[in-house]
Amino acid sequence: MALKKLILEDGSEYTGYGFGAASEKVCEIVFNTSMVGYQEIVSDPSYTDQAVVMSYPLIGNYGVTDDDFESRIVSPSALIVRDINDNPSNFRWAKTLSELLEENDVPGISGIDTRKLIRSIRDHGSRRCIITDVSVSVEEGLHKIEQTAVPHDAVKRVSCAKKWYSRTSNPLYNVVAIDCGMKTNIVRMLNENRCNVTIVPFCADADEILSLKPDGIFISNGPGDPTDVPEVIETLRSLKGKAPMFGICLGHQLICLSYGAKTYKLKFGHRGGNHPVKDIRTGKIEITSQNHSYAVDESSLAKTGLTASHINLLDNTVEGVCSDTDRVFSVQYHPESAPGPRDSGYLFKQFTELMKETK
Repeated sequence: MALKKLILEDGSEYTGYGFGAASEKVCEIVFNTSMVGYQEIVSDPSYTDQAVVMSYPLIGNYGVTDDDFESRIVSPSALIVRDINDNPSNFRWAKTLSELLEENDVPGISGIDTRKLIRSIRDHGSRRCIITDVSVSVEEGLHKIEQTAVPHDAVKRVSCAKKWYSRTSNPLYNVVAIDCGMKTNIVRMLNENRCNVTIVPFCADADEILSLKPDGIFISNGPGDPTDVPEVIETLRSLKGKAPMFGICLGHQLICLSYGAKTYKLKFGHRGGNHPVKDIRTGKIEITSQNHSYAVDESSLAKTGLTASHINLLDNTVEGVCSDTDRVFSVQYHPESAPGPRDSGYLFKQFTELMKETK
């Protein structure tokens, strides 16, 4: 393996061994605490423009299968691990993780102290970085980071180009899903709950969505700053009260913004399958899977008509909101996570119950 270098915008550098693609990338560095699920992580559109550091030390050991992708694209800009295993032990594997990354122009670095790197992100927050050749000096790397503009079109790049359909047998409900970077398992779980799903691009307006006569409207997860997609916020504002509405992750943030709440960027975000979340209404604790950099400002909910329904027990951030009047609810975490905790699967049933009451 060729030597590669990771340079952070604070001037710190890490040298390791390259795998995957040989390309150079400037991106934001984040970390994930999951022990398994690296294929779902690298195919999750929410990681667009990010370099993901895996806290679990051994990655790649079960390879990549054809059935476990969360989208048709490999989204992260880079993957950083302690040890990469390119000799999978799994009868289902179709290719190695290195082969997948190489095919999709995603560079990887192994052999660095990921514990030190993750502690740095926890202490100093997510930062921009560059994955480059070992010969590049810190000064050169910092100049390249400075000269690379921060992208604000991530949702546009990962959303579908035109509407498509996912039908199920014996459907009871028709759901329109706004694709801001939606994971495949969300569609699968809506189908399992007897919903025919029409997936529309993020730029679909309220009239187009209502013309599809939805029993319910779903807003998906996705990458980046929620304020980068004002067109979705305006669409949701126009749809308020027209049909039951359910949002996940970015969808949660966009619903809150459409009601007049505010969002802010977290120091290092939430990424992994081990976040305890409390349902304020029932007192029940759910272990959840999460992947986001932004959160909803609880103090800004006061005059919106939305009520906080869930909180994160690690940092007290808002994890869910609802409006009984408008039949709207959303959560910051991922009830469809695969692999991941399944404590929150009831939320899809809650969505169908709202549609049943409305019909």
